[in-house]
Amino acid sequence: MQKTVFREQLTNYFNRFANTLATSDGEWVVKGLIDVYRNIYSLSIDTKIVSKIIELMLFPTLSEFAASHDYQMVLSSHQNHYPDITFIGTDNSLITLDLKSTYRLDHTTVNGFTLGAFTGYFRQRKSTKNITYPYEAYQAHFVLGVIYSRLDEGNDERKIYTLEDLAHINSVVKDFLIVLQEKWQIASDRPGSGNTKNIGSIRNIDGLAKGEGSFAVYGEPIFDDYWMNYLTEDMARAIDSIVPYHNLREYWIWRNVK
Repeated sequence: MQKTVFREQLTNYFNRFANTLATSDGEWVVKGLIDVYRNIYSLSIDTKIVSKIIELMLFPTLSEFAASHDYQMVLSSHQNHYPDITFIGTDNSLITLDLKSTYRLDHTTVNGFTLGAFTGYFRQRKSTKNITYPYEAYQAHFVLGVIYSRLDEGNDERKIYTLEDLAHINSVVKDFLIVLQEKWQIASDRPGSGNTKNIGSIRNIDGLAKGEGSFAVYGEPIFDDYWMNYLTEDMARAIDSIVPYHNLREYWIWRNVK
């Protein structure tokens, strides 16, 4: 399984993904949650909920993709394990696919993706802890990213809706854009949001679509070296060290490269 072929094959499914997620007007097809009594509970604009529902919606189409190209599709056995999906080719080669979503901040910028840990299995590449197969066993690490816009007009979450109300329930997100890039191609030189030790993505929408991240011109080996040696303040303090660098400019100085 060649990663360039895999990427082309999966890109051909973009229309399927888009039709799964949105109406012809670009609105999210999901209106709420339904119970056995056919009561519908509207959604709030909660990024974790939206992200999980999008992920669940894409799985059936990804399963069809795997079957049509003779790939074995292995899902992560635990929620916090990497990656979301492993594709195994007929030659036993492995490719990861992590499903990510984020929302637009404006016409050019998004909140950003988190691209997995830069500790643990990322550094101990023969390890099987918190990862389906050892990191080094994978031929490529892809991210299938979904970008969307949030709608200001919400629903009355105190109200229980019925199927007859369906047309009057507002979608909470719209205008989906799907991107597929290798992780290193859209990575930033800064960690993701929060205090977790995750690699952050760039936030420019055009850059995400084109794979023009901070390491795109330098290549994957530089991306690997940068994040395998990156230390947060807490990590440095734990080993009685200093933080060697905070960004690519300082990294080149640390590596003594002009």
